[in-house]
Parts: sequence; structure tokens; C-alpha cells
Amino acid sequence: MKRNLEALSHALLCLSLAFGWVIHAAAAGVPSSTVQWFSASSSAEIETAVKRATRESKPLLLYWGASWCPPCNQLKATLFNRQDFIQLSRSFVAVNIDGDKPGAQKLGAQFKVSGYPTLVLFKPDGTEVTRLPGEADAPQVMELLRLGLAGGRPVKAVLADARLSKPISADEWRMLSFYSWETDDEQLLPGRDDAGVLAQLATASAAGGAAADSVTRLWLKAVAASDDGKGLKPDDALRARVLQVLADPAQVRQFADVIVGSAPEMVRALGDSAERRQPLVAAFDPALRQLERDPGLSRGDRMSALISRIELARIELPKRELKVSLPEALLREVRQHAADTDRSITDGYERQAVLPSAAHALERAGLPAESEALLKANLARSHSPYYLMSQLGSLARKQGHNDEALRWYAQAFDKSQGPATRLQWGAGYLQALVDLAPADAVRIEATAGRLFDEAGRDSGAFYKRSAASMRRVGRALAAWNKDGSHKASIRRLQARLEPLCRKVDESDGRRATCRGLLATAVAKPAA
Repeated sequence: MKRNLEALSHALLCLSLAFGWVIHAAAAGVPSSTVQWFSASSSAEIETAVKRATRESKPLLLYWGASWCPPCNQLKATLFNRQDFIQLSRSFVAVNIDGDKPGAQKLGAQFKVSGYPTLVLFKPDGTEVTRLPGEADAPQVMELLRLGLAGGRPVKAVLADARLSKPISADEWRMLSFYSWETDDEQLLPGRDDAGVLAQLATASAAGGAAADSVTRLWLKAVAASDDGKGLKPDDALRARVLQVLADPAQVRQFADVIVGSAPEMVRALGDSAERRQPLVAAFDPALRQLERDPGLSRGDRMSALISRIELARIELPKRELKVSLPEALLREVRQHAADTDRSITDGYERQAVLPSAAHALERAGLPAESEALLKANLARSHSPYYLMSQLGSLARKQGHNDEALRWYAQAFDKSQGPATRLQWGAGYLQALVDLAPADAVRIEATAGRLFDEAGRDSGAFYKRSAASMRRVGRALAAWNKDGSHKASIRRLQARLEPLCRKVDESDGRRATCRGLLATAVAKPAA
């Protein structure tokens, strides 16, 4: 039974929806109200959390996320509110770093986390144990968390032993098979050869005492990482292994996270021609249909299964094709699933997690008008409407409605909250201006200047995600002035940027990064 506090929160949320109130989930400042989260946005606050973990001899679980991020909201709706997670949280120090707090992006550089969400488990002494897969089913994440809390070795040491064919335990193989390579940030594999290493591990695990499900998971993840000819070369034995999994409902459920998240990539990796791909599509579709209808999976996972079915149905079409013709039965399912999702979700976190996916499903099914209507209907119900506004901008752009696209991108930037998010959304708006309205020099220069001003007020503007946003601004301006026609604007922007750069820390090279933003925006004379 949920605690009274959870029941009260849920009741307030239902009332908010009924009366049209807007609840801002980020206002509470923590991912859930039932766990004692330690919020940190500075090195001093992290040091306090580490001291507490050391004093109490407890591991530390770091959650890195943002209020707008759909996968983050999925964790809040499916993992952080679980009674077993709440109880288990008493055995570790739970630390929340909101990427939009001042100083958070600098911490992101310190912990080498970038993508939202990232879950990292540390020993009391600060040694990283593993990165947990937020995309896995919540019960599976709970099992991995318990294994990590049981005193397991750091995954870096385990991986090194596995690659040298040294003996490791079945539990260590399991941890490796679930490791979150997507949020690794090149911690374990600086070269990012995920597919090759996963295939090596899969081969070694079969002879190294790993359980059969760990071996299978490693093979499936190796195939998933081999999209578009990268990594593994398909052969009949590998195809047969995957088809055997897809033919077994129990295994389909066991490996739902890989199948749901990577079905199109796996089909492309295993099938190098349309003739080879079609039997694979025929095998994946019933497996995905099973998961789409599985009440034990979250709504988000079921929606992702439907999206994978859509992607497989259009696999022979250009990826960016907007006008598609899918089977009428599939279109009915897409419409019904989107409508049911919109009608039945009452939790604000879940709505932010699933509704963008429902709109994406409608778009990919060739129903852009219905996707647009769903997004607009949910603007007032979202705690982060600027995310939906960006989606509306993208949808309008794909349809060639450039003025409408720019209006939505502008609104998304204006409504966005938090320094890192504002730089990210602002960089997206500037890029759209350069692409869709390059003659509007006044608006482009004003938007770039506004971003420089905001970066000047943010001490973390040249760390991690914010630094990536600023580099994107620089690239957009370089493209805009590639022929030198806007050199006067670039000079004025350089003058506006220099005072900001003088305030940026020089010791770690970030001042040079700041000054280099507009270096390539000055056009070179033609030879």
C-alpha cells in the first residue's frame, strides 16, 4: 500500500487536472517526495553527501536528470515511487543533481554524466560501481540495484577481467549484461566500440559461467549497437539466435527493454537487404504486439513497442519521409493507443513521459495533424510545455510551415526554464532561424546576443550540455556567415562575447573555448 503522502500527492494531481491547474513537478526540487533525496548543485554539497555516505557506511546513488526530460519522468512514474525502492533507499544516500540548477553542469563534468537520465551507483569511498539502465523494466533495475548494493566490484574492474578471459561471477556477468552503455559517456570504452566489445563479452560469457539470460542479453545488445553496418557482421547463426528469442513469449518479456528500444536497429543490423529484412520484420511484429498489450509493462514501454512496430512498417522508406501509407489496422491501433493514453493518464510525471511519445507515434504513422492536435491539447496540462512546443516546431518544420515552426521554437525558448535548458532551447531556436529565415539578420543577431547574455549569468555555461549548446550556437553563426555577408553582425557579437569570455575560468581551457565560439564565423576570403 502506498504511503499517505503519495496518496495525497496523487489526489492533488487529479484535482489539478480536473480544475485546469498546472503543477510544476520541478518545484519540489526532488525526483520523488517519498525518498530522502539530497539535492546537490555544487562541489561543496556533493562533498557533504559523500561525507554522510562515508559516516554511515552507505553507498551513494546519483540521479542526474531534468524536469522536462520524458525518460526522467518515466523513472519518476515507474521506479522512484515504488514501495521497494522507497524501502531500499534507506540503505544508500540518494543524491539528485538537477541539470538546470546553477553549477550543475560543472558537476556533470566532474561525474562524467551528460545524457538525461543517468543513474550511477558509488561505493561509500566514491568509487563508481555501475551505471544502471533507466530504460529497463523497474523490477529489473531494482534487482541490479540490490546486486550493486551487495558489495559488488566496480564494473571497470569486472570489464577488464572479462576482456582478459579471467573468471568473474554469474552476478558480475549479469551486471555487465545490463550496464548502461547509453549513459557511459566513454567511461569504460573511450573509443565507443560498443558493438565489438559486447560481442566479445557475449562470446566470453558463454564459456565463463554466465547464466543463459546474461549471454542472450549481451548478444542482443551487440546486435542493437550494430545499426547501419557498424559493429557486427550479420550471419545465419546470429539471425537464428535472435529469431529464437522472438519466437518465445517468455524471452520476449524477459528482454523487452532491448526489443522495444532497438527493434528497427536490430533488423537493419541483421538484414542487409529488403529480402533479408522482411522475415525479420515478420518475426519482430508479433513480439512487439505482445509487449504493446502487456499490462505488466509501463504505458511508456507499451507506447515504445507501438512506435517500434511503426518504424518496422516503414523500414524501407526514407527515415525522414512524412507522408506514408501504413496498413489501416495499424493506423487504428495508433489512434486508439494515443487516445487511451491521453484519456487515462492522471499522473503528471507519466503524462510528460508518455504524451510526447504518443504524438511521435502519430507523426511517424503519417498522421501529423492528429499529432499536432494532441500536443496542443496537452500544453496546459504539461509541467514543461516548452518541450511540447519544440515538438510542435519540429512537426511544423517537417511539413514546410516555416513561419509556424519559428513561432513555436520562439515560444519554447521563451517558456523554457533553467540555465542549461534555456541555452539548449535557445540554440535550437537560433539554428532554426539560420536554416529557415537566414535573411532575418536582426532576429538572428538579437537571439545570439540574448544567449551570450544568459551564458554570462551562468557559471556552468561552458560545461557539458551547456557547452554543447554554446558550440552549436557558434556553428550556426558560422554557417550563417559562411559567405561573409553578415560580418558586421558577427563583429558586434564578438564584442558582446568578449566580456563574458574574460569571466570564464582560464585554467581548464574553457576561456579559450568561449573565445573560439565565433572564430569560424569569420568568413575566409575565397581563394
